Amino acid sequence: MSTLRLSVGRFDESTSQGPLRPTLHHVQVTTTRLDEMIEWYQTVVGMELMHRSSGAAWLTNDRAGHRFAVVTGKLTDDPEKLSHTGLHHSAFEYSSLDELLGTYLRLKDLGILPHRTVNHGMTTSFYYVDPDGNSVELQADNFADWDTSREFLRSPEFAADPFGPGVDPEALLSARRAGMDAAEVNRRSYAGEFPNVRPNELRR
Repeated sequence: MSTLRLSVGRFDESTSQGPLRPTLHHVQVTTTRLDEMIEWYQTVVGMELMHRSSGAAWLTNDRAGHRFAVVTGKLTDDPEKLSHTGLHHSAFEYSSLDELLGTYLRLKDLGILPHRTVNHGMTTSFYYVDPDGNSVELQADNFADWDTSREFLRSPEFAADPFGPGVDPEALLSARRAGMDAAEVNRRSYAGEFPNVRPNELRR
């Protein structure tokens, strides 16, 4: 059921009081590669093309009208993109480590590999590069519980290492295939027991 509410009657003055926490709805980027961007986001995160015009596209991967918009026009690529300020990455969350690892395998078969794989403590995260060089994080919550993850972000453990160790997706897969439960895989990978085989490209 939708969580949207339609207002009826008079304006409610109380709606303008107190802290407002709107839901993040969508991200829009500009591009010189409209077709490639549409195809990449369809492939990687299952975006459905809702509307396409000559200069823009609107896509979604849930019931919202759009979660990702991409616009083209008289634009040029920025060869110094990584050394300039701006949005560093967007992120998509899977409901389990197994979903994240399954996605890794699916994309690997298509020749799409992450540029960075890391256990941040609260999430296991694989970062990919879209056709415009934007970083896209695919993640799974290590606690399967946002409240616990919030507490972890406030912990001395996180303060000591806010980024966490790199991890090898193939080693995580081998551990899960051998029957190690996801919580143990997460604990041991955060302890550095499944280090990267390929070096991480931080892109920052």
